[in-house]
Amino acid sequence: QVHLVESGGGSVQAGGSLRLSCAASGYPFSMFCMGWFRQAPGKEREEVATIDAYGTSTYADSVKGRFTISKDNAKNTLYLQMNSLKSEDTAVYYCARDVGGYCPQPGLHNAFPYWGQGTQVTVSS
Repeated sequence: QVHLVESGGGSVQAGGSLRLSCAASGYPFSMFCMGWFRQAPGKEREEVATIDAYGTSTYADSVKGRFTISKDNAKNTLYLQMNSLKSEDTAVYYCARDVGGYCPQPGLHNAFPYWGQGTQVTVSS
């Protein structure tokens, strides 16, 4: 059974940094595309970053140059390093797993069927 648990969220001032972690279990972690998503109150869920089984990553334009997605296959853990945080980064952040090694195009229906419970990130200006 796929199990994803996020941690590392919190409150930080604008310009600060946070590192989110997602501990995965129940499947061969290294074989699948993983992603970070976020949802702010009143807004649609947004894909933040993805990393495929081969280490190739993608980023939303809004976080390019500030966020870095990475993974440690030995620890079955996905990370999101967030630097230069802005108030508009405030959201609940979720990690998710897709069904294949390559990551799907953003917005693809039925992509990422496995989700964690989310962790709150609040950035104050």
